[in-house]
Amino acid sequence: MTARLDEKLELIYQDVLHRNPGENEFHQAVHEVLETLGPVLVKYPEFAEKKIIQRICEPERQIIFRVPWQDDSGEIHINRAFRVEFNSALGPYKGGMRFHPSVYLGIIKFLGFEQIFKNALTGLPIGGGKGGSDFDPKGRSDDEIMRFCQSLMTELYRHIGEYTDVPAGDIGVGGREIGYLFGQYKRITNRYESGVLTGKGLDWGGSRARTEATGYGTVFFTQEMLKARGDSLDGKKVVVSGSGNVAIYAIAKAHELGATVIACSDSSGIIVDEKGIDLAAIKQIKEVDRRRINAYTEFHKDAKYVKGGSIWSVPCDIALPCATQNELNANDAKTLVENGCIAVAEGANMPTTPEGIAIFQQAKLMYGPGKAANAGGVATSALEMQQNASRDSWSFNYTQKRLEDIMIDIHKSCYETSAEFGAEGNYVLGANVTGFIKVARAMEAMGVI
Repeated sequence: MTARLDEKLELIYQDVLHRNPGENEFHQAVHEVLETLGPVLVKYPEFAEKKIIQRICEPERQIIFRVPWQDDSGEIHINRAFRVEFNSALGPYKGGMRFHPSVYLGIIKFLGFEQIFKNALTGLPIGGGKGGSDFDPKGRSDDEIMRFCQSLMTELYRHIGEYTDVPAGDIGVGGREIGYLFGQYKRITNRYESGVLTGKGLDWGGSRARTEATGYGTVFFTQEMLKARGDSLDGKKVVVSGSGNVAIYAIAKAHELGATVIACSDSSGIIVDEKGIDLAAIKQIKEVDRRRINAYTEFHKDAKYVKGGSIWSVPCDIALPCATQNELNANDAKTLVENGCIAVAEGANMPTTPEGIAIFQQAKLMYGPGKAANAGGVATSALEMQQNASRDSWSFNYTQKRLEDIMIDIHKSCYETSAEFGAEGNYVLGANVTGFIKVARAMEAMGVI
């Protein structure tokens, strides 16, 4: 069961349901924020009077367009693309582009809504937005992906810019896709506007540490949660769902800080290696060979592969969901708690269901929601924008230190806010309220626009 909303917030939520039918992920994201805002409206009644929440829940702009393209055999395909420019009170819209068959307006709005508060938490001048397409890059040639990206940017270019909206990568959109998108933007506009896209290659304006940022940031946040209770990652057993970019670098940083990651996964099943996951093997399988996770047993015969297994059934001290939304449900949460898990930090966007979150909170387990724990990715994207604006290039170590400092500050502000509102250690409330108040004050200052 999700938490009940107070009367004023319930009316706002019902209006969101009415105006956005069928968009379940967006409804879930809105409810998760609203259920923490009751005390804020008591303390700051002017936010209710000026209808700040209603204005935040309605995107400033929603762009939907078709993307026609031709495959290598000459067949024409038509995909649909989206860009939801949700809130620009703190700066230009900032958020990734996702290429996946599951993409529809509700997914993009859920991600964009989360992005508003996540970006606010970084303390950097960026608003919230998100985009994507139902195009599936799997199995497509480089030429097909290039033609798709060029067709998409032929429409998208008119809606973005370094002072307007700055897309980045997400699921299905990596350095290759960003390169094709940027090339077409440059071709159409006749401007080398480096700051219009982030996630660029290091040779042409990209940020060192951007690839590692989300996974590293999640582990930095985990370390801070543990420190707040007088503990550390040293000697802890960790499970990480997924085996993509976020998971790989979460594993790397967890190992570096003294933990042992004993399991990871993909959509086919899980690998358990009690000696510690061999990161080099995972990188070879996923980034070079592009194979399924079961290939890990070819590198380590004593590791166990469980087809279709649940990674949350593996006993651990710390769980890091780094795959996709709603991957960790109430039963999984119960299993983790019963097996002695003490901390969960989200490397993915909204990977825990509301019922799972409630179980973690009832158990007093340390739970870091995605809008705080995985903010390292967008924070480093904003650092890339800074470098582009100053025509500068920073070292890996300098960028990583900036990232670590930002994650420490995010944890501090979430923790202090949770204590201020009488729920010390409740990072869901801390993240939502901290992000909301920053955005609300900016909107209040700018008038009814």
